[in-house]
Amino acid sequence: MAKKIGIEVSLAISEAVKLADVDAIAAYPITPQTHIVEHLSELVADGELNAEFIPVESEHSAMSVCAGTSAAGARTYTATSSQGLALMNEILFIIPALRLPVVMTLANRSMSGPISIWNDHSDLMSVRDTGWISIFAENGQEAFDLTLQSFKIAEDHRVMLPINVNIDGFTLSHVIEPHEFLSQEEVDSFLPPYDPPLQLNPDKPVSMGMVGIPEIYFEAKKAQDVALVESKAVIKEIFQEFGEKFGRTYNVIESYRTEDAETLLLTMGSISETAMEAIDMMKDEQGKKVGLLRLRLWRPFPTDELRELVKGIKTLAVIDRAVSFGGTGAPVGGEIRSALYSTEDRPYVASFIAGLGGRDVTIKDFMDMVTLAEKMETEQEVHEYKMIGVRE
Repeated sequence: MAKKIGIEVSLAISEAVKLADVDAIAAYPITPQTHIVEHLSELVADGELNAEFIPVESEHSAMSVCAGTSAAGARTYTATSSQGLALMNEILFIIPALRLPVVMTLANRSMSGPISIWNDHSDLMSVRDTGWISIFAENGQEAFDLTLQSFKIAEDHRVMLPINVNIDGFTLSHVIEPHEFLSQEEVDSFLPPYDPPLQLNPDKPVSMGMVGIPEIYFEAKKAQDVALVESKAVIKEIFQEFGEKFGRTYNVIESYRTEDAETLLLTMGSISETAMEAIDMMKDEQGKKVGLLRLRLWRPFPTDELRELVKGIKTLAVIDRAVSFGGTGAPVGGEIRSALYSTEDRPYVASFIAGLGGRDVTIKDFMDMVTLAEKMETEQEVHEYKMIGVRE
C-alpha cells in the first residue's frame, strides 16, 4: 500500500530511481542538483540499491559513461543542471541518435553569466534541439511519478530515446513536500526489467555510432525525428496506464479552470501553481473569464493538443523563463505562434518573459499579464515579446 511522507523533493527523486532498480548511475555534482545523486550514492554505499555508482571528473564524462552503460544494456540514470548540462552538450546529441534510453533529471538553473545558481529555464532551452524527450514536473509528487514513468517510456521498444525530467532548481529541488510513495511491488508491476533490443556484448560484437556519410546521414536524421514525433503516442499511453494503476493521471498539456475562458495563461514548471492561485482570484473575486494551460511535454511538442485546447479562445498569454537573444520571440512563445499560425480563428498570442535568474513571479504579476494581454489583443498590438518585472 502506498504511504505518504514528507521528504525533500531531490531525495524523493532518488527514491524513485531506487524503486526503478537502475543498474548504473554516473554523475558530477552541481548546485542545485547535487542532493539527488548524493543520496543515490548513499543508497548504493549502504547496499539499499544494487547499482554501479560511477564518480567522474566532469559532466562531459558523466554523460559519456551513461552512453556506454546504456549501450551495454544497463538501465542508466544521471542528473545535472545549468553549466553542467552545457558541459554535457557534445554527448547529448549522440545519445538519442544511438537510441539509448538514458533518464536524466534536470534541476533547471539559469545559465551564467552573470554567475547565477537560481532558477529559470535557460539551461533546457540551450539543448532544445538535441533530440531528447523533455517533460516538466510542477511539484515533488509529479517529479517522483514522472521519473518512474520516464524509464518505462524511454525503454519502450517503440521509443528508445533519452528523457530529461525538468524540475525547477531550489523552488522544487530543495523544498520538503508530502509525497505518496509507491511500494517496490507496485513499481515492479508497472515497470518491467529493461530489455534492450540491441546492446554491446563482447560475445556477440556489434557496431554502434558508425560514421554517417552523406548517402546515409540525412536518412538517419529523418528516422530520429520520426521516432521523437511518434513517441508522443506512447507517452500518452503510459501516462494513462499510470493513472489507471495508481490514480494520478498526467497529460501532455494540463488545463485548469478553462471552462468559459476567453483568455488563457500558458506556463511550464512550478510557477504553474502560483498561476493557479491567480486564476482562482481572477475568476472568483473579479469574475474574469480566464483559465490556465500548463505545458507538461516540451519535446515532442504537443501541437495537435494545443490547437484543440485553444479553440474559441480570444487571447493566449505565454510566459517564458528564458530569452532567445536577438530572435523574433521567446522560446515557448515563438513555438506557440508557429504551431497556431496555420489554424483558422487562432487566438492572439501575447508573449512574456518573466522570472529569470530566480526572480519571483507573483500572483499580481500573473494578473497584470492577463490585463496587459487583453489590452494588447484589443489593440492588436504587434510585438515580439515583453519582459515582466525587469527594472529599466
